[in-house]
Amino acid sequence: MNLPNVISLGRLLAVPVAVWLVLSEQLLVAFWVFVAAGVSDAVDGFIAKRFDAETEFGRYLDPIADKVLLVSVYLALGNEGYLETWLVIMVVFRDALIVGGALLFQTLTQSLTMQPLMVSKVNTVTQIVLAAAVLGVHGYAIAGDGVAEGVVEVLVYAVTVTTLLSGGAYVVTWSRRAAAMEKRD
Repeated sequence: MNLPNVISLGRLLAVPVAVWLVLSEQLLVAFWVFVAAGVSDAVDGFIAKRFDAETEFGRYLDPIADKVLLVSVYLALGNEGYLETWLVIMVVFRDALIVGGALLFQTLTQSLTMQPLMVSKVNTVTQIVLAAAVLGVHGYAIAGDGVAEGVVEVLVYAVTVTTLLSGGAYVVTWSRRAAAMEKRD
């Protein structure tokens, strides 16, 4: 296993720690664990590309680690009342839709390729920034600050829009692929 894959695996193993910290109301520590996990995502990608260390395993492990981290932290933040339930449902549903669609596509075609859409990358970054902002605002106890709350509110809107666009883009993409498959059959 190469270094980028070890880093991705470390991010995956940080998930239960981050969730436990949120559920234990240790939001400042959870913030830093989450930030470290987010930075590790950029680092493993950089190393993999820069040093020609991309692997098939890593192409699957990296997005799985990202999704598990985000979904788990969003569920924990929603459970503790730091994020609205409707937003958590939307984020979790989008990821379930993507994973379910990928599994269905792989089952039907045996030819799944991991090519995230640009809007999906923007959505992932926006979701990471929102989760970090919520953890930071509450971890550093600046929740009563109007500026901090305004930033979080803008991020909620950004996550909502990019989640809808990303989920819709995947539905359209897979629908087109399915229609093309049916024409060939």
